[in-house]
Amino acid sequence: MEASVLEKLEKLSHLRIDEEKRGEVLQQLSEILQYVENLNELDTEGLDSYFSTLEGGTPMREDLPANDPEVPRIILDHAPRSEEDFFIVPAIIE
Repeated sequence: MEASVLEKLEKLSHLRIDEEKRGEVLQQLSEILQYVENLNELDTEGLDSYFSTLEGGTPMREDLPANDPEVPRIILDHAPRSEEDFFIVPAIIE
């Protein structure tokens, strides 16, 4: 992985990585990408989309939404900035 990729990730994430940690972070990111590449090599063509390694599959439950009208208000009360029912965030696309 190139240092320029790390610089782009820093810019997108608004994080700064100390100079002495850059090598270590690049190594870790390279290992993560290698792991993902290994996963891409797996042949999943014959597997159903609901395949599970758990014996008996995963338990199913009814998916019901919670209808507590206070939840959005509580979440927005903890946001650094909000207006009406929306989060206000800095622009990240230049």
